[in-house]
Amino acid sequence: MTVTALPLDGVRVVDFTWLGAGPYTTRTLADHGAEVIRIESAKRTDRLRVLPPFAGGRREGSVNRSGYFADRNSNKLGVTINLKDPAGVDLVLRLIATADVVASNFTPGTLQSLGLGYEQARAVKPDIIFLEMGMQGATGPDASVVGYGQTVSALTGLYHLSGLPGRVPVGTGTNYPDHVPAPAHSAFAVLVALRHHRRTGEGQYIDLSQAETMVSLLGPAVLDCSVNGRDNGPRGNRADYAAPQGVYPAAGEDRWIAISVLDDAQWTSLTAELDVPELADAYPAAADRHAAHDEIDAALAKRTAAADPFELAARLQARGVPAAAVNTFGDLIESDPQLAHRGHFAVLDHPEMGPSVYNAPPYRLRGVDGGDVGAIMRTPAPLLGQHTRDVCSRVLGLDDATIDELAGRGVLG
Repeated sequence: MTVTALPLDGVRVVDFTWLGAGPYTTRTLADHGAEVIRIESAKRTDRLRVLPPFAGGRREGSVNRSGYFADRNSNKLGVTINLKDPAGVDLVLRLIATADVVASNFTPGTLQSLGLGYEQARAVKPDIIFLEMGMQGATGPDASVVGYGQTVSALTGLYHLSGLPGRVPVGTGTNYPDHVPAPAHSAFAVLVALRHHRRTGEGQYIDLSQAETMVSLLGPAVLDCSVNGRDNGPRGNRADYAAPQGVYPAAGEDRWIAISVLDDAQWTSLTAELDVPELADAYPAAADRHAAHDEIDAALAKRTAAADPFELAARLQARGVPAAAVNTFGDLIESDPQLAHRGHFAVLDHPEMGPSVYNAPPYRLRGVDGGDVGAIMRTPAPLLGQHTRDVCSRVLGLDDATIDELAGRGVLG
């Protein structure tokens, strides 16, 4: 199947986002053809550029070796412009005049104070789509409160629900709001606005609250509290709909297997596979298994501890029992057959980091990319300011002498 065009070919995005949620939003657009132009500052770099992991384990004073930054910013162009200089602001406004979308996850009001807010953008491009994704939206008593993924997790009650009963709240292993609810909702909102623009010619101001995107995914807990007056709090691996359910030790260093039993038939299959008929006889019903969960977990752990987690998971799956070995990241990249089949991991040759592994989008668009990840994963993350001259020349029409003069004055930087 021949690739003709990606879905967002011809869409230009001026991207002010940084750190996690914003760049993942605009990467989603870039992956499917949008020309995303990152606006950065050489004096105040994106903090994600200096967060690990670093290629080869070495930062070496560079702002271009962060794997975290790289994975969030593939397929983008990078320019450096001094937004504290009126000439720099003028350049960006000229760039916005050619664009379809502006995206920012700064604290609401930041861009406006620089002369680059929605009204200023709308003055040069009346039909602009302008996304602001503040932590709690652009209005309200807490709109100006600064926060990050961990803050959103705490604020929205996610940390209240994660962890073990009777223990201090713990995180989800990563800043979940930055990687799932905020970028997914933001990208969806931009796509809706683009479709609206195509039908009506009208632009849109999108005021997105990252906190509300997280709350929207906690529906069962919210309903249970509001309707039933029940606040379960953290439950670890336990769930009302499954028993037993947990992560159990397996053979090998730090190896584990996750098992979930949703009905009596699965319980019968699990106990048969592990050769523990006494458990099947002692706890035949779900209510029995919920009541004796701790005892069952201890008994199961004794049986799983000597088993290869991958082999046991395969045998349980063959019997209809939901189970999976707990993969390390090495397992995912090097030996997961399903991810390998789908070509999920792409290798892009970064100018400083060399060949580096990137996550491809988790979906394929048949008839557009033909399942070819290479059609989606086109270019590695940009070096700081890598495309400044190209964008100034190709998009803004500046000649070399003007570009050199602006660079010499510190406007481009």
